[in-house]
Amino acid sequence: MTTIDHFNLRSFDLNLLVAFDALMAEGSVTKAAKRLKIQQPAMSHSLSTLRVLLQDELFIRVGQVMQPTAKARSLAVPVRKALRQAQLALTGGDAFDPATEERTFRIAMSPEIEMLLLPDLTTRLRRMAPGIKVLARVFSYDAAEPSLEDGNVDLAVGCTFVRTSRRLSETLYDVEVACCFNPAMLDLPNPIGLDTYLAAQHAVISQNESLQGCIKEALDLAGIELDVVTAAPGFMPVLAAAQVSPVLATVPKRIAERYASLLGLEVSPVPVPLALPPINMVWAAHADSDPANAWMRQQIRDSLACTGVAGEKKVCAPAVTELEIA
Repeated sequence: MTTIDHFNLRSFDLNLLVAFDALMAEGSVTKAAKRLKIQQPAMSHSLSTLRVLLQDELFIRVGQVMQPTAKARSLAVPVRKALRQAQLALTGGDAFDPATEERTFRIAMSPEIEMLLLPDLTTRLRRMAPGIKVLARVFSYDAAEPSLEDGNVDLAVGCTFVRTSRRLSETLYDVEVACCFNPAMLDLPNPIGLDTYLAAQHAVISQNESLQGCIKEALDLAGIELDVVTAAPGFMPVLAAAQVSPVLATVPKRIAERYASLLGLEVSPVPVPLALPPINMVWAAHADSDPANAWMRQQIRDSLACTGVAGEKKVCAPAVTELEIA
């Protein structure tokens, strides 16, 4: 988020921006004064002040019209945009048009969501909202919770979040796991039996100091222990290890069904139930009624739905906004 220099901005009369915008629109001091319902001398004083502060003539009389200088033309669009944003903020920000909006959403994601959501969300936004960009802020399962309340992050999507009175959340889907292997490296039946699974060597995702990483608690609950020989913080290195080594890669089912075939891996159900936290979407309570935030939440729902429960791509209808389906 861009830092605002409140001290220096306080010394600038922001009403001068309103006067500047009126002059750009009318091309006349007299007409601009009428638009703002002020006297012409007051408008002339505003123009004089702007000229001093910006060190430019800004408007030059040509016949009966005040023609903007190059400096004035360069300021016209950002000043109009700033005034429009201020007006939307003061009126509740109800006017949100994704087709014309220009905005960057900062979305904190766990590694699974980074791989599943970003490709489809990017495609969706480029088609529906070309001015909207996404800055993914990846955080590990054990990392500190992303900050939603201060606006540094607009949304968070992942499997571990602290619920507070200042946050709202919803469960997007339950996490299932699968194992992947290279049939050229491991001559295994598919589906893999429990004894075979326990006897194999494994690669898993880990973002802490434990070899068994993110599935350790699930393994402990199931009362089993795996011979983990490789652990990495990202899913692609784990899958790549299974591509070139005789190991089983245990990963979320959606990851396996979307990416395993690209590496020539077979996918088998894990022969023991492993209970993992669901994937949640979390946002600040104060952003709940923000139309832009609500719209992005719907795009995330629809993007993940397009991958299908089994990871198969679906043809999705154009998205509707959260306000439209409420």
